[in-house]
Amino acid sequence: MKLSDELPADHRLSQVYRFGGGLTGLLLVVFGCLGFADQLAYFDTNGSNIAGLSTNGALSTVSVVTGAVLIAGAVVGGNVASTVNATVGILFIASGFVNLFLLDKDANVLAFRMPNVIFSFLVGLMVLTFGLYGRVSGNLPHDNPYWRARHPEQAAAESTRIAGAVQRH
Repeated sequence: MKLSDELPADHRLSQVYRFGGGLTGLLLVVFGCLGFADQLAYFDTNGSNIAGLSTNGALSTVSVVTGAVLIAGAVVGGNVASTVNATVGILFIASGFVNLFLLDKDANVLAFRMPNVIFSFLVGLMVLTFGLYGRVSGNLPHDNPYWRARHPEQAAAESTRIAGAVQRH
């Protein structure tokens, strides 16, 4: 299946991708804006606490940009939203590992603390789940567009069989 293949506009999976990514993006934008409102130093490795997480100007910027990307994916919808969510989810999980290593080091330019690392892992898993929901599983229903793209011969045979049954009735 190619990225350019789109779900039908009214497909229920698109709603999962859009709402999941959009709400998470909104949360990140709000968090980043709260950091900007406090006029935090850009690369302060000690950071300030906002909503229980340590942040600085750099993390606020990263949060707003990442949130905007998730919101943009939600606006576009379909496979784009799914792919954006999956990619951002993987990046959040990777960020959690990198920043776990950087805790209490001078290179901790995003002022991460352990709650930030946990938040990064949890949000990463959540957004990754939103992005992969309905795309990967051993038991996708046969009307799922991803199953149909992976099994075109069987999907065509089922469509022909269903069309024949409808014509007989």
